[in-house]
Amino acid sequence: MSENMAPRIARWPQGLIAGLSLVVGLASYRYLIPGAPGAAPPILANSFTHLGALTIHAGFAATALVMGPFQFLTRLRTTRPRLHRIMGMGYVVCCTLAGIAGLVLAFGARTGPISTAGFGLLAIGWIYTTLKAVQAARSRRFSQHRRWMIRSFALTFAAVTLRVYLPVAFLSPFGYDAAYRAISFLCWVPNLIAAELYLRRKATRIQPIVTSRTA
Repeated sequence: MSENMAPRIARWPQGLIAGLSLVVGLASYRYLIPGAPGAAPPILANSFTHLGALTIHAGFAATALVMGPFQFLTRLRTTRPRLHRIMGMGYVVCCTLAGIAGLVLAFGARTGPISTAGFGLLAIGWIYTTLKAVQAARSRRFSQHRRWMIRSFALTFAAVTLRVYLPVAFLSPFGYDAAYRAISFLCWVPNLIAAELYLRRKATRIQPIVTSRTA
């Protein structure tokens, strides 16, 4: 394998995540259209949809999903730090508002308390990780800021993994509602685990370098 090919192969997962985020984020704006064409039945049947919680959640979550990948571009952070901060503030506002609306929707889940617990914990974790990223940035602990942002976006990316699982729910032998209850956890728990594994793997790579420099 050539040296020029290696960085491209290493970057393809980030490109895939960014591409999926853009496609799903833009497609999610359909929830702002009256009737939300193509929306999943349990979402439209939510008890709080008529109060506008779905519109708030979908609109801000879609925007966070579209903006999120740009926050991890090293070139943007180094060459356009002011733009990075502005987009970061926009991302934080979107995650917070979408998370609050998502928590409201969790209590109105038609598929019962298991779905309420799954989506409710997702909303709380989403808000928490995002605000921890803000706290770290304000304290100028940028390494921790990046770690919390990775966790935050892993939960933002639940919008993508949710849509990966939904078609499977229609084919589930246990019925759509039972599958949807499982999806309320499956759409975000593996994402968060993957983020933690990535962060630990990255830390183990950095540690030997730091040790060799201080030896």
